[in-house]
Amino acid sequence: MKKNLIFNLLLIFILAGCVSKSEESETSKEAKTPVKLTFISVQSMSESLELNAVSIFLKKNIVKSTVIGFIENVGVNPADFVEKGQLLFSLKTKEASAIDKNKTNDSALSFQGLIKISAPKSGVINTISHQKGDYVQEGDELTNISELSSLVYLLQVPFEMREFIHKNMPCEIILPDKRIIEGKILTGIPSMDIASQTESIVVIPKTSVNQPENLIVKVRIVKTSKKQAVVLPKPAVLANEEQTEFWVMKLINDSTAIKVPIKKGIETNSAIEIIEPVLNKTDRIIFSGNYGLPDTAKVIIKD
Repeated sequence: MKKNLIFNLLLIFILAGCVSKSEESETSKEAKTPVKLTFISVQSMSESLELNAVSIFLKKNIVKSTVIGFIENVGVNPADFVEKGQLLFSLKTKEASAIDKNKTNDSALSFQGLIKISAPKSGVINTISHQKGDYVQEGDELTNISELSSLVYLLQVPFEMREFIHKNMPCEIILPDKRIIEGKILTGIPSMDIASQTESIVVIPKTSVNQPENLIVKVRIVKTSKKQAVVLPKPAVLANEEQTEFWVMKLINDSTAIKVPIKKGIETNSAIEIIEPVLNKTDRIIFSGNYGLPDTAKVIIKD
């Protein structure tokens, strides 16, 4: 009996030990977080600003009536392109119209009184203010012509971003159809929009473009750039809720990762420059699975 009792007790202790070790092993395995790794790269980086701009024609030629009379003919329509010297309007003077109403066989009263109005410059017809048969005074506006070569963009710059905008600096004009045109900052208009508190800056395209006025575009300006930047993919960098502290999780061996505070620099949609600390190309940084890890964490590397 004693021998059986001792044997049963030993068996229980052995089984309990095995179960305990098995549970510890399972617990240990469950505590390890599966992660994927990345490494730093050294590359050129730049940070840009994208601001709204509106297309306008700087040069508009207003065509006016040179006499008092009636419009006999309108030779153009809005949006037509006209050449310099092209006939736009024919006007009949008030006196000639009066004679037409009182026609006689007297050849001395035969007087047409037609005045031709031509385009002073080549360009696009914006508006036509009068139609055939309208009575006009001398100096009345008939139409205005926008010179295509004078197309520029008015860039709307918030006051706090003025320090990044400089005369003659290059930029990119992004059209609504995603086409990109190279441009250059020309000059600013010394006034602020009272509602939006933005300053208008003139941007000129480097190539001639055929576009309508009041087209809203984006202008991309390089805010800062660096040729040799230490870069990590954006998901590798973590931050607190206030976005005041940043860190990465770095492996110190094959199963342990530690929190390493960093100071970041230039940031794009996909990458972040690491200014401090100095990272080596051999440092293994967690790219996936790093969210929510404690300062020191057990991990399993996934392929």
